[in-house]
Amino acid sequence: MFAKIGGAIFIIVSIVSVMLWLEYEKALYEPVVLGESKLIEIEKGDSFNKITDKLIQQDIAIKPSWFKFIAYQKKVSNKLKTGEYELQAGLTMPDILSKLVEGKSLQYSITFPEGWNFKQIFQEIQNNPHIVHTLEKNDYKNIMMKLGSDYEHPEGLFFPDTYFFEKNATDLSLLQKSHTKMLSVLNKEWEKREKALPLNNKYQALILASIVEKETGAAEEREKIAGVFTRRLETGMLLQTDPTVIYGMGDEYKGNIRYKDLRKPTPYNTYVIKGLPPTPIAMPGKKAIYAALHPAKGKSVYFVAKGNGTHVFSETLREHNNAVNKYQRKK
Repeated sequence: MFAKIGGAIFIIVSIVSVMLWLEYEKALYEPVVLGESKLIEIEKGDSFNKITDKLIQQDIAIKPSWFKFIAYQKKVSNKLKTGEYELQAGLTMPDILSKLVEGKSLQYSITFPEGWNFKQIFQEIQNNPHIVHTLEKNDYKNIMMKLGSDYEHPEGLFFPDTYFFEKNATDLSLLQKSHTKMLSVLNKEWEKREKALPLNNKYQALILASIVEKETGAAEEREKIAGVFTRRLETGMLLQTDPTVIYGMGDEYKGNIRYKDLRKPTPYNTYVIKGLPPTPIAMPGKKAIYAALHPAKGKSVYFVAKGNGTHVFSETLREHNNAVNKYQRKK
């Protein structure tokens, strides 16, 4: 009698064990993300149960008890990292746990093109919905102080590049990343500069680089443009560069520079002031910074746009006027 009961219990236990094993195997290897990819955001303070609920709310077919058991078995229930995650179709419960433990959250990007000014950067950040906006428009003058920088004016002090960030990164953190990279690039390029340049410090190099950046988009011309401006600085000639005039005009610039604009005194009107303007006028890229610190040798002190993105360089005013007549006045 007892033998029969014991045998029956053994059979039941065996059946239950097999069923549990099969369920466990299913929990390990069966995909729970079906159809399209799902997004889940783990926020600071979320408990394991809260995360489980969020997964279920996204129609991810996890079984809470098995999900918790696998997490306990892997000793990761308290190691899930905050962030926004994209869970692709086909992922299993162990796959999801691994992803959340690794912390490889969804990355967004923002791009600051070479030649942009700080107002354009600031607006691009303001327009990005994935960034937490802590700065107001009236913080413009206080940006460098907020970044703990010794510089006062933000223009030109942010490196043009594509930056990746997680959801809810702050505007200030992105600006800090861009500013730190600019300082790093500038410091390295300054150490490798040509000797006897008419530049007193790295900041002046940045100012000149910003002018070179705005004057040409042709990579092969950057050193030539820098060479013209270097020789003008060395001989005391006015730089007479339109991009600085435009920058000084601010919102008054409507697409054309008039004669009276060239004569109007502003700190940035290099048709009036001698030497460099007080600050950069845009974000120079690495190649423009390099050009400013390695200007091409030669005698040209003039250049004029040909209309195709390149320029004609001249050594004398007469040659320059002839080039202006040919390419600008079409004479």
